Amino acid sequence: MPELPEVETIRRGLSKLIVHQKISKTTILCEKSFVGESQTATVTNLRRYGKALIIDLDNGKSLMIHLRMTGQLIFDPTNRERFAAGHPNENFVDTLPNRQTRVILELENGILYFNDQRKFGFIKALDTKEVENDAFIKKLAPEPWSISEEDFYNKLKKHSKSPIKATILDQTIICGLGNIYADETLFMSKIHPMTKSGEITREQAKTIIKNAKEVMEKSIESGGSTMRDYKKADGTRGNYLDKFVQVFGREGKKCPVCGAEIIKIRVAGRGTHICPTCQKEPK
Repeated sequence: MPELPEVETIRRGLSKLIVHQKISKTTILCEKSFVGESQTATVTNLRRYGKALIIDLDNGKSLMIHLRMTGQLIFDPTNRERFAAGHPNENFVDTLPNRQTRVILELENGILYFNDQRKFGFIKALDTKEVENDAFIKKLAPEPWSISEEDFYNKLKKHSKSPIKATILDQTIICGLGNIYADETLFMSKIHPMTKSGEITREQAKTIIKNAKEVMEKSIESGGSTMRDYKKADGTRGNYLDKFVQVFGREGKKCPVCGAEIIKIRVAGRGTHICPTCQKEPK
């Protein structure tokens, strides 16, 4: 599943391609994948709430897109190279539409295909003014850039018995941190992921927010993480893991800070990478 930095990279890439272009026709091949009425209007803006992509239209409507596990957005422009985002497979170079195509948006300068192998993703048409009131969006907490340190600290106290990693993965507490960025944030903060949230000090809470922003900003700058199920909007892979990763996916390698061996454990049901020296296990 693309994490927040990947979706932001997708937003920036597609903004250059489809803003000011009119959707002339919508073809829905899977009713489960499209909620609401199809739209014929001009794209005015692309926004993002957490991992949800919002395409605003000039008729007062918006299309909310969530790729979930296997969703893809593939833009086939007229007389130009194809652009793709999401779960990479042969669809990026295959003839489209194909059996995984769920929705087709025809624009003035090309066709935007929404493909989704497992049908967990969706496109939802709704009033632009109601986007923030949508149940999916409304439950999302502020992102690291907008949450206050005091609010975050108070939320930790309300989930005092939960491991800190489980807490920061909860999108209703802080939005945008997936598995990769949670591991990197906690390593930079020198906090063991099993530490109870209620034991996190105000200063540590401040440090978590600071490092979460730094980790995600670096990822956005480099185009997202280089995971096998993610590609940028131009079809190339991000290089976050190559350039900036310190612990995630580096099991058995040396910690870049102290030289100890990075290990992999399980926290809240997720594979978790830590340095046992830099991140002391709580008593």
